[in-house]
Amino acid sequence: MRIIFISLITLLISIQTAPGQMLDSGSGQLIDDGRFAASTKQVNQFFRRFNAEESKEGDRRYYPEDEQYRNKELRKSFINILFDNETSDISNDLKREFISTVVSDTYPQFLSFHGGEWFAEANTVFTHNGKKHDVVLFLKLQPEGLGYEWVIENVLFEPFKEAFDKPKGDQKKFLHPLSHELGFMNLRKAIQDNPRPESYTPKEFKPDYLSLFIYEIKNGRMKFETVKEVKFHFFQIDKWYFELAQFNRPGFNTGWLIANLVKLEEGDKDVILNYIYDQN
Repeated sequence: MRIIFISLITLLISIQTAPGQMLDSGSGQLIDDGRFAASTKQVNQFFRRFNAEESKEGDRRYYPEDEQYRNKELRKSFINILFDNETSDISNDLKREFISTVVSDTYPQFLSFHGGEWFAEANTVFTHNGKKHDVVLFLKLQPEGLGYEWVIENVLFEPFKEAFDKPKGDQKKFLHPLSHELGFMNLRKAIQDNPRPESYTPKEFKPDYLSLFIYEIKNGRMKFETVKEVKFHFFQIDKWYFELAQFNRPGFNTGWLIANLVKLEEGDKDVILNYIYDQN
């Protein structure tokens, strides 16, 4: 687990520099304003820029006693440059609506590192029984002592998913409702003859992949290799979801940027979470 944590930190502190750019509110075109001295190098810096808690040059932190701290116009300028404008298909209209929402005079919204409602997705490589496999780890921050720590809360591993294929309808085997009168002796035949013992679980049964993952590691059948990519999922802004990803490329539009943006309607959050966790 410590290796995973160190690999994540290594990715988070990778550094690039590039001039800044903004979305012109009139033309909808990107313009270089020449004042942003660096790409958003770290996730923590993304938080500071989103909230307008550092200077345009990135050389000074702003605190509540500073005049520019969380300044509305500064926030607009910063958030404009926090989108992936080269590969994502986020429309300019959607960006403007999002920015207008978060810098509202009546209900401004800010990101909080310890505020919950955001989590990491680490795409990793493990060896399982001697073969390399992609494993997706979902991590969240939790309080620990006087501080916080990252913990793994969910795992996506295709061999685990494939191992649990509960039949439905006529294909599903079942234990007769009078099995108790036989002392459940029919369990022996049912489980030995049926390659899908999950048939005898409740309707709401869901495999605990995280426990399986830890069990395989503890038994030496699963070994960590590397982290390939890290991204983050945010639900902190009311009625909005965005994905934060790192872009290492030449040019202006680099670093940690918003790669996906969705305005949420009722029930959309659950749909997105189900997709992220299951990735069918």
